[in-house]
Amino acid sequence: MRTPLIVGNWKMNKTASEAAAFIRDLLERLTPSPKADVVLAPPFTSLESAGKALGPSSWISLGAQNLHWDPQGSFTGEVSASMLRELGCRYVIVGHSERRLLFGERDETIQKKVRAALAQGLAPIICVGESLAEREADKTKSAVTTQLNGGLAGLTQQDLVTVTIAYEPVWAIGTGRAATTEQAVAVHRSIRSFMETGWNSTTAAAMRILYGGSVTPQNAESLLASEAIDGALVGGACLNPDSFARIVRIAQTRRA
Repeated sequence: MRTPLIVGNWKMNKTASEAAAFIRDLLERLTPSPKADVVLAPPFTSLESAGKALGPSSWISLGAQNLHWDPQGSFTGEVSASMLRELGCRYVIVGHSERRLLFGERDETIQKKVRAALAQGLAPIICVGESLAEREADKTKSAVTTQLNGGLAGLTQQDLVTVTIAYEPVWAIGTGRAATTEQAVAVHRSIRSFMETGWNSTTAAAMRILYGGSVTPQNAESLLASEAIDGALVGGACLNPDSFARIVRIAQTRRA
């Protein structure tokens, strides 16, 4: 049985002091449970503050929103996997649609970032998803498969043990227009089938596949009720401690 994973992607929100205050508030609203894993992904400038607020033995993990594929060098404005690990990060989001659309990230660079994360013991959360034009042209499966082929190229079964896939239809991100449960389940099943064909049934069965794209407390229950959906990559709703806590509690009771 795959443990649900809820990831809060803060994007470019919350200063270091705001991050600490948010986490104190969030922890008061939640009870630790082994029935769901939780990750917070603040901006780089708030990682240290967030880590201190969580504490060294927190049941909530720290994640980053991006990384560079090289361990060090002349890459102004970038951060490496080892820098993130030293700050206490356990997860890192790779290939978010905003990185692809706004910053020109391509599948081959995303694959290098995945390898860099794995080399430093970080668990990559690889984002894939189709545009509205691709959805309307019935090209969702081919778009997602192309991204998976590029991002996972050359990885072994052992590499994939700590990899998570986040399906985020681009047309649903930040628009308030979430995919229906049926639409999300269909793509999740397609991704799992891709993993089984490309690797094996054991790898496919163990991998967590999250849904991301206008996830709210109102639609989370329906989405997480499906055994095909292993959690959520939450955007706007994770910036409010009450709404994020409600989503976490839904995940904690999903398979109770």
